[in-house]
Amino acid sequence: MQRLEPIQLLVVDDEHSIRRLLEKELSPTRHHVITAGTARDALALVRRKPFDVIILDIQLPDGNGLELLERFRKVSMGAEIILVTGFGDIDSAVEAMKRSAYDYITKPFNLDRLELVVEKAYQRACLTRENRLLRHKQGESPPHTLIGNSPTLDHVRFLVQKVAPTQVPVLITGESGTGKNVVSRNIHHLSRRSGYPLITKNCGTLQKELILSELFGHRKGAFTGAAESRDGLLALAHKGTLFLDEIGELPMDVQASLLRVLESQTFRRVGGQNERRVDIRFIFATNRNLTDEVEAGRFSQALYHRINVFNIELAPLRERKEDIPLLVEHFRRKLSVATPPCQVSKKAMQCLMVYDWPGNIRELQNVIERGIILAEEGWITERGLPRELVEAIRDTPSKDTPFFSLADMEKNHIQRVMRFVGGNRAKASEILGIGRKTLYRKLKSYETENENAPSFN
Repeated sequence: MQRLEPIQLLVVDDEHSIRRLLEKELSPTRHHVITAGTARDALALVRRKPFDVIILDIQLPDGNGLELLERFRKVSMGAEIILVTGFGDIDSAVEAMKRSAYDYITKPFNLDRLELVVEKAYQRACLTRENRLLRHKQGESPPHTLIGNSPTLDHVRFLVQKVAPTQVPVLITGESGTGKNVVSRNIHHLSRRSGYPLITKNCGTLQKELILSELFGHRKGAFTGAAESRDGLLALAHKGTLFLDEIGELPMDVQASLLRVLESQTFRRVGGQNERRVDIRFIFATNRNLTDEVEAGRFSQALYHRINVFNIELAPLRERKEDIPLLVEHFRRKLSVATPPCQVSKKAMQCLMVYDWPGNIRELQNVIERGIILAEEGWITERGLPRELVEAIRDTPSKDTPFFSLADMEKNHIQRVMRFVGGNRAKASEILGIGRKTLYRKLKSYETENENAPSFN
């Protein structure tokens, strides 16, 4: 397990000599030691700062360690607790284990053994956090590369490289499918938090009744169905990055709670009374115009100004079509099962370049995946493309002649009617106002002109 930072260790003991000893002996190694002489002072520290391991004396002037253990566990964000006492007995040890203490040590203790126990407790704390991440976050995929050489994408790369090392919130805007998720991964990957989790959540998928619980967590019995206490996304993202996609979907009351977290880095679980402190870098994304949402009263003005510290706007694919060939190359290699990967015919590429891509990069990926399935002898042709892409190139005049000829206009019109009637020539001839023989002759000539033109029965 890679150690990125010293173990954050809290020592709670009423004996000044013990606190000084542990602070002196453990700090020079791999620990950042903070001490407290009372339960009250320790609880105040835990609420202000997250710890990995807590060494807790059972006999304190303002409480019993066994009874305080549960309180510490509720506010300590997953810290492992080691109980220490000068009056060891079997009953106390058994009770400590029942209350989920990591270990039970009696005074006088061996410093080497204590350090070993602290190290193991830290490893279990890390393992517990990793297990929670596996249950809650989406499959972590390697940081995606921003693919393309267009000036607009080069500017996005520049902004990502500049903002990634900072701690400021980032707001990524743009149409759906433009790659906001990829940009968020790049920011996290290039940040100082890259060794910690990136938690991603689409706010549009949150159930209205459970939004607060999913974000902040809840205590057992906080609401119907809360059979056990659970951490939310904020606790899971501690020390890492929380990416909230489609932030404009959050209800106003939740926006107010989120604003408080951004300003104080503290929160309360649903049904909880204790403040919990976290260290999180926030990234937000939306396909909405948040300025319009604020004016319409659907988005908090205070939250908007708080999250809009650094904006990265992604251009739609139709405005950077020079990136399409590189994106096609990436997707055909990524999605092809066969070796070598499927090739793309010249005519199919022309269709891809002409189309306006309302679904942006996500739509392009889907089209390439479809094309691979329908590939002919390892080639993606226009036959494997959706109809709207093929129609787009037929309806586009050439660069040399900005107008259609009458023959091309007639051909396009007849083919549209044939598709509309599902290939029924009788209905088509009635709509077009021409005889069936004339229609048959024209269709036959189109098939002769272009072997790839659709044929109708």
